[in-house]
Amino acid sequence: MTASSQPTRAHSFNTAAAQYAASRPSYPPALFDAIEDLAGRPLLGARVADIGAGTGIATALLAARGADVVAVEPGDGIAVEFRRANPGLPIVRGNGNELPLATASADLLTYAQAWHWTEPARSVPEALRVLRPGGALAMWWNTTDLDVPWQVAQADRLERHFGIRREVDRTGNGAPAALADPTGALDFTRRHVRWSRPVTVDRHLANIGSHSMFLVQSEERRSAILGDERDHLLAAFPDAILEETYVVDLLVATNS
Repeated sequence: MTASSQPTRAHSFNTAAAQYAASRPSYPPALFDAIEDLAGRPLLGARVADIGAGTGIATALLAARGADVVAVEPGDGIAVEFRRANPGLPIVRGNGNELPLATASADLLTYAQAWHWTEPARSVPEALRVLRPGGALAMWWNTTDLDVPWQVAQADRLERHFGIRREVDRTGNGAPAALADPTGALDFTRRHVRWSRPVTVDRHLANIGSHSMFLVQSEERRSAILGDERDHLLAAFPDAILEETYVVDLLVATNS
């Protein structure tokens, strides 16, 4: 993803907020167990800010674990969908480069599929400013498990369509984990959590179609690529049900 294309791709989610909310995968309980383990504290009672919250998939799960959570989201359209889906959860407008949060106010900052939309030279100092001493920064991506043959075949087709590198496709539009903090200020611990969900072919196509690499294309090109994918998937899964398998790539750093 080039610097010039990043704002366009980031804003593209506002045009497909309902599709994003309806089709994107959630996160398994084991992920939040891992966050608690690596952060060294329970989510219950923790003051958490979920940055780049989108439609609130992670925000709602953090709240369900007992966290006192506030969402931070820059997009107009996607914030509307967040409020519709999560009327009881607070949301403020802002982004990871300039957090609308008080200094030393959070026990945990989370970035679910969102850190790669920030500029680490700005977002790292902001995260450290907002975190309390001993607080933690957690970022994660649902990555396609490329040990699953049909998912490898699909990744190959999308790579040819979009000219993307495999490691970018694997992190769901994200930057490689090694580039999470080029400033060197954060010392990350990494963990992988594997999980899966059964979905219909239509929901799977809606899921991949909600990624920014699709959203910035013309309607004609999106339809052509998704139509081609539908043909491949129905040939492999004639009952129109498939199992999406993910590996959550989790990075956690503490503010010492």
